[in-house]
Amino acid sequence: MIQSLCWIALGGAVGAIGRFLVTTWLFVPGQFPWPTLLINFSGSFAIGLIWGVGFEQPWFETWGRYLLVVGVLGGFTTFSAFSLETVGLVEGGRVPEAVIYILASVLTCVTAAWLGQRLVTF
Repeated sequence: MIQSLCWIALGGAVGAIGRFLVTTWLFVPGQFPWPTLLINFSGSFAIGLIWGVGFEQPWFETWGRYLLVVGVLGGFTTFSAFSLETVGLVEGGRVPEAVIYILASVLTCVTAAWLGQRLVTF
């Protein structure tokens, strides 16, 4: 249990720093929340790849799932930020943008996870 928590903590730090860097690089106040969409898309793609490669592998069951999926991707992806930004768009009277953001996030991220997994299982 302690070892799993250490893998999660290490991965979470890496993921959170990655999220900060991407957001800092791409964020433009008052604009469409592209950084969060990009983070969620790339995180969804990465989880598909990692799951496809690691599923039923000893390294994945021992440390990979904790470090990469729970830690790195848990720290990197930003569903809570997505939710808050969607509320902000709605409260700002930008309902059509909120709907586009929701649809784009869900459809592209689910597709990215599927593509990531398929890429390594063909």
